[in-house]
Amino acid sequence: MVMDYLDIEEIKREKVSKTYMDRLLFLFCFKVLSSRLKKLENLDLSENQCNDSIFPSLTGFSSLKSLDLSNNQLTGSINSFEIISSHLGKLENLDLSYNIFNDSILSHLSGLSSLKSLNLSGNMLLGSTAVNGSRKLDFLQSLRSLPSLKTLSLKDTNLSQGTFFNLSTLEELHLDNTSLPINFLQNIGALPALKVLSVGECDLHGTLPAQGWCELKNLKQLDLFRNNLGGSLPDCLGNLSSLQLLDVSENQFTGNIASGPLTNLISLEFLSLSNNLFEVPISIKPFLNHSSLKFFSSENNRLVTEPAAFDNLIPKFQLVFFRLSSRPTSEAFNVDIPDFLYYQYDLITLDLSHNNITGMFPSWLLKNNTRLEQLYLSDNSFVGTLQLQDHPYLNLAELDISNNNMNGQISKDICLIFQNLWTLRMAKNGFTGCIPSCLGNISSLSFLDLSNNQLSTVQLEQLTTIWVLKLSNNNLGGQIPTSVFNYSRLNFLYLSGNNFWGKISDFPLHGWKVWNVLDLSNNQFSGMLPRSFVNFSNLGVIDLSRNHFKGPIPRDFCKFDQLEYLDFSENNLSGYIPSCFSPPQITHVHLSKNGLSGPLTYGFYNSSSLVTMDLQENSFTGSIPNWIRNLSSLSVLLLRANHFDGELPIQLCLLEQLSILDVSHNQLSGPLPSCLGNLTFKESYQKAILGVGYGIVSTPEKAYYETIGPPLVDSVYNLRNFVLLNFTEEVTEFTTKNMYYGYKGKVLSYMSGIDLSNNNFIGAIPPEFGNLSEILSLNLSHNNLTGSIPATFSNLKQIESLDLSYNNLNGVIPPQLTEVTTLEVFSVAYNNLSGKTPERKYQFGTFDESCYKGNPFMCGPPLRNNCSEEAVSSQPGPKDEQGDDGFIDMEFFYISFGVCYTVVVMTIAAVLYINPFWRRRWLFFIEDCIDTYYYFVVASFCKFSNFRT
Repeated sequence: MVMDYLDIEEIKREKVSKTYMDRLLFLFCFKVLSSRLKKLENLDLSENQCNDSIFPSLTGFSSLKSLDLSNNQLTGSINSFEIISSHLGKLENLDLSYNIFNDSILSHLSGLSSLKSLNLSGNMLLGSTAVNGSRKLDFLQSLRSLPSLKTLSLKDTNLSQGTFFNLSTLEELHLDNTSLPINFLQNIGALPALKVLSVGECDLHGTLPAQGWCELKNLKQLDLFRNNLGGSLPDCLGNLSSLQLLDVSENQFTGNIASGPLTNLISLEFLSLSNNLFEVPISIKPFLNHSSLKFFSSENNRLVTEPAAFDNLIPKFQLVFFRLSSRPTSEAFNVDIPDFLYYQYDLITLDLSHNNITGMFPSWLLKNNTRLEQLYLSDNSFVGTLQLQDHPYLNLAELDISNNNMNGQISKDICLIFQNLWTLRMAKNGFTGCIPSCLGNISSLSFLDLSNNQLSTVQLEQLTTIWVLKLSNNNLGGQIPTSVFNYSRLNFLYLSGNNFWGKISDFPLHGWKVWNVLDLSNNQFSGMLPRSFVNFSNLGVIDLSRNHFKGPIPRDFCKFDQLEYLDFSENNLSGYIPSCFSPPQITHVHLSKNGLSGPLTYGFYNSSSLVTMDLQENSFTGSIPNWIRNLSSLSVLLLRANHFDGELPIQLCLLEQLSILDVSHNQLSGPLPSCLGNLTFKESYQKAILGVGYGIVSTPEKAYYETIGPPLVDSVYNLRNFVLLNFTEEVTEFTTKNMYYGYKGKVLSYMSGIDLSNNNFIGAIPPEFGNLSEILSLNLSHNNLTGSIPATFSNLKQIESLDLSYNNLNGVIPPQLTEVTTLEVFSVAYNNLSGKTPERKYQFGTFDESCYKGNPFMCGPPLRNNCSEEAVSSQPGPKDEQGDDGFIDMEFFYISFGVCYTVVVMTIAAVLYINPFWRRRWLFFIEDCIDTYYYFVVASFCKFSNFRT
């Protein structure tokens, strides 16, 4: 009965694969299987959600040599391990990785005397946890009781509490992503047989010690990638004469490799120096005698040139993989392609990106290296046309010459020469003319990027076999054929920055088409928004900004389930945002510069993943809804230039990720919420970089595996090229330093600011705003704020722009503000401030009169009115916020003056009415004044007449 379900050939090979066991595990008892498969040697039960009840069923597999129980839910009881050690004594390879075992597991494996390979990665191991050290001793003793153990893997564990490596037979030790003791490398010299040591991503820091690991004379592979090690490589590294693989990438190592110990390691086959601070000669002269070298990777180091005497040296090696690029901050210098490449004939991958190499496209590289599969030459200074030799290169799968200075037309012969291309990237050059339609006939071509050129003609319907098509920022135009949206393989389409036109809403779009990214921004499209777009399953990005679309946002768009990015900004849209519009996965929304109106009812109510909400320059009304607290991921909120009213909701204070808030130019009122001072303004790349869609990974492992062998697979993974299909740097417009800036990419990730200007806020500025220590811009101008400037503003140590102008603030400017040395723009103009201006030191020495004007009771430089000693001494300090503000309250002055004037006039009138004597005297006084005035006028007139004659 059992035999009917098993492959006879598999049983003959004494091996049952995971595929068959997945099918049988839940149908038959292992005891039945063990009675039929007594000679089974290899058993794979990984990723089956097994628990400890599986162990009793293993007793019949007495011939097992390899057992894989990884990625299950095993905890390991005492009885379970007794079954393994007593019934599976022939085991040579045991994989228990990524379960829930703790340290006690090792004390129950001592009976496995034949065990050669043990994988305990991803378990709850600590090395030693007991205070009295008893568990540590058990751990040590258990390892020593495995006399045949040669390979031990403890990746993704925590061994920081003790060391236990003292095995004379151990040859391979894999500890990647493990917490290790600080003195680990100093003490590891007690493993004399060790050949492979992998301690990548272990947070090792400081400099490499000159003892311990340097004593491992038999070491062949050393992997230290992605730690925090610095300084120069120690000289003792040169003593490891058997070393074949060395990976020190992604650290902080320094020094010129030409004078370091690497020149002595002539047995090296694999060397990765990437992402350090090394100085690397572009000629690779230090390694010309390394005859075994096949892999060399130096990405993001500092390239240095050498005298011409070193040119034309013939190397002894034949490389398979070569990556050489400079750090982005390195000084620019024009160089030629390294001479040694003229003598290379076995290259599979060649990466010379980001080097500012000059000259023509090196077609000779393709001719010399017939096995070449990946050629990356982006971000250089290659010039001229793309001249290719009339010969097909059938192995080339990836070609990247983006961001160079090449020009001319793209030859149609490119389709005959590169018949098996997978990705072709030629963006940011000066190519002109027609895009060859034959590119759509290359069946393997999945990624084509010709954006940012000067191409003028394209037949899009001929390119619909391509998966990712990027043609943005060219001179292309015309109407888009219907077939582009329907019967095609296209999933990612970028046509922004061209002159395409027409009404997409007129197209009969079919619902079965799968789209991931559709970018038609910055063209001349018009008409209504196409309702049928909602039928495109998996649509993650839709960008129709900067066109001429009109009308409302269709309610059909509420059906977007997978949408992550939406940009309809700078169109002529009108009407309300549908209250049902709340895609659950959306992260960025841009609807700015339209004619949208009405209140924000419940649109985006459930969009908890929303990072950017940009609704600027519309006609939205009503209050900012309280449900905004549901947007827990919101980092950028832009509501500028609308008609929002009411108070600023305190629910904004619950948005822990909020870093940019702009509600300026609205009709908001009420006091400023003091809880805004609790915002932390965390750095966030999520608001700056949009990555949507699948990734394309170049996987050259096959060729490398055949060349070197299995031990290199982990390190080769670090040499992969990863291409995110929709990698877009977000742009956020925000007013700061009196200018309207567009913040993009990495700069945006650091940007933080609050703009509450041009509203009707009242009351005092909360002193809690002084807790915004990470804020870069704060604008409270053009409101009705009163009270004094909080002295706590001196805590704004990162602020660059502070605008408090056009309010009713009073008192003096806190002198502590001069301690803020990062200020570039500062204004308190047109308030009721008084007293002396801040001392002109640090940044305050650069502010001119315009920063203080409109405050008649202020004095001191740079203002023209000087301060008297009495006026200065009589001014209250900034701490006297509850006392006299030190200036005349004009409103009180006008009221008291009017009352006094009225009282005086009424008193005089009453006296004249009651007393006839004073009434007569008042009338005589008035008559006398009239007569005096009359005679004065007559006499003056006569004198003037005599003067004229």
